[in-house]
Amino acid sequence: MSLFIFLTVIQAIVAAALVGVVLMQRSEGGGLGIGSNPGGAFGARGAADFLTRATKWLAIVFVAMSILLAALAVREGKVDGVTTTLDRAAPAPLDPLADPAAGPALPATPVPAAPAQTAPAAPAGGDPLAE
Repeated sequence: MSLFIFLTVIQAIVAAALVGVVLMQRSEGGGLGIGSNPGGAFGARGAADFLTRATKWLAIVFVAMSILLAALAVREGKVDGVTTTLDRAAPAPLDPLADPAAGPALPATPVPAAPAQTAPAAPAGGDPLAE
């Protein structure tokens, strides 16, 4: 499990480095039409070559570690059998309706009925809104 956590931390560092390297690159193709420079594709390439190579290798490491972490997760998550924590020796609870010896299913004391409510008397004038 500690190998999985270690590789996950390394994966996060590689992902952050990959994002940083991609963001540092100059836009040469104008992917969204922003920052197109006609002479940019044939300009000085020293830093651009390094960033391009770094991007390529970081992407390869990222994909390889993703595959490795997926394989480790499958291996770690494999279950050999189903285990249970139920105590099989404990008796099942009794159903009061099925077993008359278990006792009455309803409470022994009756519940008092709610008092009946009477409607208020209507005003003498016949207009319910007039008081």
